[in-house]
Amino acid sequence: MLNRSQLKPLAGGITVAILATVFIAGCTDSQGNTKPNFVTKDAPKAGVVAKIGDAEITEEELIGDAKGEFFELKKREYDLKMDRLNRLMEEKIIGADAAKAGMKLEEFIEKKVIGKITISDAEYKKFVKEKKIPDDQLKQHPEYKERITQFLENQKKQEAVQKYLSKATKSKPVEVYFKKPEMERVQIAVGDAPINGKKDAKVQIVAFSDFQCPYCSRGAESMDAVKKKYGNKVAISFKHYPLPFHQQALPASEMSMCVRKVGGDDKFWKFHDIAFKKQDKLDVESLAGYVKEAGVDQAKVKECFDKGEFKDFVKADMDYGNKLGVRSTPTFFVNGQLVAGALPVEQFSEMIDEELNKK
Repeated sequence: MLNRSQLKPLAGGITVAILATVFIAGCTDSQGNTKPNFVTKDAPKAGVVAKIGDAEITEEELIGDAKGEFFELKKREYDLKMDRLNRLMEEKIIGADAAKAGMKLEEFIEKKVIGKITISDAEYKKFVKEKKIPDDQLKQHPEYKERITQFLENQKKQEAVQKYLSKATKSKPVEVYFKKPEMERVQIAVGDAPINGKKDAKVQIVAFSDFQCPYCSRGAESMDAVKKKYGNKVAISFKHYPLPFHQQALPASEMSMCVRKVGGDDKFWKFHDIAFKKQDKLDVESLAGYVKEAGVDQAKVKECFDKGEFKDFVKADMDYGNKLGVRSTPTFFVNGQLVAGALPVEQFSEMIDEELNKK
């Protein structure tokens, strides 16, 4: 996920996210006693969280345009609670079965729940292909294969435990008394944005994206997987949000809209897919080649592009994104709920399934 406030694109790729160890450094307080003077008291009335001088600060004012960040904190808390609940389910449900079998919990899980786990060469290669891990990285780091295999083994073990718990709780579900947080929904005006799907689809996803952003490329792949999985149940609209430090992103956005003007939405999405797959070459000459590859009249698109017909259109998308609270790319809105970052399709599916199951 890239942020407008950054001066250059973030480094790293999928191998970093999956394989590398992350270290979190703490900062020490070097300010001594020079902090502002705070005193904690009961609120004078509901909704007020602080008072600066004579001005009362409301919860809404305190959160301001950081709604996404606060929501992520609440979601992390919820996810942590659910993780802890799953562990307690293992201890109490599987633990009871282990006691009946006269076995320790760990032994019972290993022998009776999980069993023998093997990762085939085909599964390993599929993972490498899906995550687009370069061959040269695998050659330079032979230890990656062992780490990937271990990751896949752990995944299978977790699936086995979840399958066991699913069966065990089918007739007697676990009662949960804390609710999953839901992001405040905002009304999104799709306007004249390119759309992949039907305007009356039950789930509407609006993507604010940047053709030069590597994370947006991953986000586009997730959206492609979403369309393949859900078909006409989901519609995806594209809004332009080229970041200032991506010099080729703005021309790519303008060119894409010229493609759409000449060839329609279908050609826009073809150009969109090509540009993201070849985002290491987004100079104007290369973009013109992608226009031809998408099957659109190059001369007409060039005329539109040279006239700058969509400069104002792209700027309007950016201004609208800022108004909605977009701060980085890619940012999605799933039926009005903000999702920041290139999440895997599984996480989008969780949200989409919840929306589809609503009456």
